[in-house]
This record gives sequence, structure tokens and C-alpha cells, in this order.
Amino acid sequence: MISTILPALSAEFNEQPIRSFLLTLLLIPLTYLILNEYVRRAARIKGFSGPPNWPLVGNIPDIKYNAAEKYRQWSKIYGDVYQMQLGNIPVIVVNSAEAARKIFGQHSQALSSRPVFWTFHKVLSNTAGTTIGTSPFSDSLKRRRKGAASALNKPSIATYIDHLDVETRDFVKDGFESGQAGKKGVDPMPMIQRLSLSLALTLNWGTRMVSRDDPLFHEITEVEEMISKFRSTTGNLQDYIPILRLNPFSGGSMKAREMRDRRDVYLTRLNKDLDERMAKGIHKPCIQANIILDKEASLNKEELTSISLTMLSGGLDTITTLVQWSVALLAQRPDIQEKAIEAIRKYYSDEEPLCDAQDDQKCEYIVALVRECLRYYCVLRLALPRATVKDIVYEGKLIPAGSTVYLNAWACNMDPKIWHDPEIFRPERWLEQPDAPLFTYGLGYRMCAGSLLANRELYLAFIRMLNSFKIMPKSEVDTHPVRGSADPTSLVTMCKDYEVLFKPRNEKALKEALRRSDERKGVGKA
Repeated sequence: MISTILPALSAEFNEQPIRSFLLTLLLIPLTYLILNEYVRRAARIKGFSGPPNWPLVGNIPDIKYNAAEKYRQWSKIYGDVYQMQLGNIPVIVVNSAEAARKIFGQHSQALSSRPVFWTFHKVLSNTAGTTIGTSPFSDSLKRRRKGAASALNKPSIATYIDHLDVETRDFVKDGFESGQAGKKGVDPMPMIQRLSLSLALTLNWGTRMVSRDDPLFHEITEVEEMISKFRSTTGNLQDYIPILRLNPFSGGSMKAREMRDRRDVYLTRLNKDLDERMAKGIHKPCIQANIILDKEASLNKEELTSISLTMLSGGLDTITTLVQWSVALLAQRPDIQEKAIEAIRKYYSDEEPLCDAQDDQKCEYIVALVRECLRYYCVLRLALPRATVKDIVYEGKLIPAGSTVYLNAWACNMDPKIWHDPEIFRPERWLEQPDAPLFTYGLGYRMCAGSLLANRELYLAFIRMLNSFKIMPKSEVDTHPVRGSADPTSLVTMCKDYEVLFKPRNEKALKEALRRSDERKGVGKA
């Protein structure tokens, strides 16, 4: 047959070269599309239903906006656990607390890895490496997790209280001074970014971010915000459609390389600065130095950087965005502020606005408020994807090794089987059901290692902010967690820009507290 077809095709090309060329241009993509559809269909996981999808791109057009909410809506049609497809990749999506417990809780080790994405892992992270949270499972990951766990356990966090004290105190001071004691509207986002970034720098490299006017502040926050977008589910089509990786002019790849190069510059600077201080013996205790000096840790330079990147991105992604949403909501909910003040007054008067930094979350209402903010404003609503390293059987259906599985933390936090009123922001629910599950930090082996530190930081920031200020709206903003999203395509769900008034509850006492704190730190007068 081939000996018959080839001469015929050759003759056709010779007689009708233009028509043959145009026909070839049409047949090549058509052939690729047909073959790719066969590959896509064959890749689907047997036994799991799911929404219909488009050729080549799968369900990507359906989840471009507010993906986690779309997954939650689909769960009402296809069940708590179903299958959808991103390009050529089938994905199992878990949308309820019970299903999450069965899959992620009972099969923790089997779900210990992460899938590799072309843009983030192969382009962006090929110099400094990946964070602990985004790394596939390996012996190196186990070493890094062990190092991070020792730096983020409860005894270690107790040694960071002085850092939390300084950063949350400066957060309050920033709100007081930039807001001119409640007379001027303030965009709290830069304040929150400085708080998170300075704490991350202090804990990892032993150096503070004193001012948000520092050029390094703007560089790190801008680059890290852009990098978080490369982890978007739908923002990088080349992750799911292999043929797009052949494009040498890919805007996504070029931008990823630019962010990689810019990040390498400040990482090198921070590491070099710490090395010089360690050589002179003038460094302050910090995670990076402690691990370098720990001969048993046996971590190489890339693994050390991975731990630091984890702290840096975790603070700027999760803490910053959560506090941004929370301040916006509190400004519109004076009733919650009053309940918080009533609870705080059991421990602190308005004469001591900077509550004790050593307070280990003894005010139950503030703890409940923090947990409700974490539930309602689940920042990473689609927890970082998992990859199975072993087969899993769920309700008689096989999820084979090498599969991609999503935990829809947003849907699990809004599970009506856990809460009768999940759509309502109500801190009291955590006083009524203190042992209810919270999925914001993930579940199982790869859940966030920094959750204890994050909770302690949020508690101190909230209690000091609320005891120091009455927060009032200066501009309107929609605080609904879905409608109010500034970028519904992003992995990290951010609030739209707004301004608030930080009106001191006791201006004289706050001034005096800040002055005394400055004197203790040797800063000078506030």
C-alpha cells in the first residue's frame, strides 16, 4: 500500500504544488488534533464521572474564573469526588470534608508528591529550586521538611516571639502614623506586606525590612506576587498542552525567566549578607544560620534556599492576603469589632493597646475570629495539587499512581454537612464547634508546615490592631470571597484595593505605648 501511495502523493505534489502545500498545512494540525484526542481520552481515569470538556484544552475554558467555586458547583452535579481534564491531564477533584478525610487523611503517604508543571518547575524554578510546598517527593524533600519542621515546631516558635512583637508593633505604629491618628484613609496592603516580609526575612536571614520605602521591599513583593501567578491552574496553557512548549516566543516562558532572574539577584544578596555576618560572628540566630551550623542537617545550598523561599512565599501569599481581606471585612462589621473588644477587655484595658506579645492565644474570641477568617477567606482555595505515588482506592474506584488530585479547600471549608450556615461569616461557630475541621492549611503529609507560626502571628496582629483601633471604612469594597476577588484567575485570591480609617480607641495610651516600645528597642521617639 505504501509503495502505491507514496508515488501518487509525489506526483500530486509535482502537478499541484500550491494546492498540495495548503492541504498539508491543513492535514498536519488535523492529524495532531485527532491523535491528541486519542491520547486525552485514553488518559482519563476509569469510574469517575465529570463535566464534558473541549477538544485539546479540556475544561480550562470552564474554570478560567473562580476555579474553586466552579469545582464546588460541579460537585453538586457530579458528586463530592469527580474527574475533570486540564488539556491532556485528568484531575480528580475532592470537594467535601468527608471525602477529603478518606482520600487525604487515610492515604497521606500515597499523596506525598506534587505534579511537575512546565512553566513553574522547568522554567521558573530551574536555578533557585522550588519551595517545600511545590516540590515533588524525593529524599531531598524529606531532608528539607525535617529542617523546616524543627524550625517551625512549638518550642522553636516560642523563640520567635520577640520578632513577632517587633513586627506587629510596627504594624500598629504604621497604621497610626500613616493614618494620622484616624484622620486619613490608609491602604493597609503595604503595611501588611511589610509585616509579613520583615518577619520572613528576620526568621530566615536575621535581617529586617524596616521601611516599605526600601527598594528591596518593592522588588521582593512585586516578584513574589508575579511568581505566585505562575502557579495558577489556568494561567499557563503550555503546562497542559505540550505542543505550546515548542513556541520560542512564549510570553509566559519569557516572563517566568525574567522573574527567575530577578529573584536570583535578591536571594544571592540575602545569602551573601548572611554569610558575611556569620564569618564575622555578628549574625543573629535565624533559620538559615541554624541549619548551616547544624552538621547533621546535611542540606546543600539549593535545599537551604528552598526552605527560605518557602517562608518568604508562604508569608507573602497567605498571611498578607488573608489580613487584607480581614481588615476590609472588619471595617464593615462594627458588631464583630465590638464583640472582639468585649472579649479582649477580659484580659487587657484600653490603657494597654499593645497586648502582651507572650499571650499564647488566651482570648478565645480572637482565636475564633482568626479561624473564621481562615475558613471564609481561604486564600489558597485550591490547595497545591498532589500527585499519587501509589494506587488509591476510593469507594471501589482506582486512582492509579501518577494521578493528579486537587483538594478544593474552599469547598471543604464551606461544606454544609459541617456547617448549617457556611455562607455566613460568623466567628462564634468556632466556639460552638472548636474541633471542626479547617482545610485552609491543607490536609495530610503535605499540609502547611508553618500553620502554628501563622496562627500565632495572626492572633497577635489581630488582637493588637483591634485593641488599638476602631477600624472604619474609607472607601467601598466588596468583601464577598468570590465576588470581591481582584483577580479571579489567580491561584491566590486577593481582595480589591480599598482604604480604611485606623481611629485610635485611646490615642494618648497608644502614643505612650509606642513611645515606650521605641525606647526599649532603642529606636527613638515615635
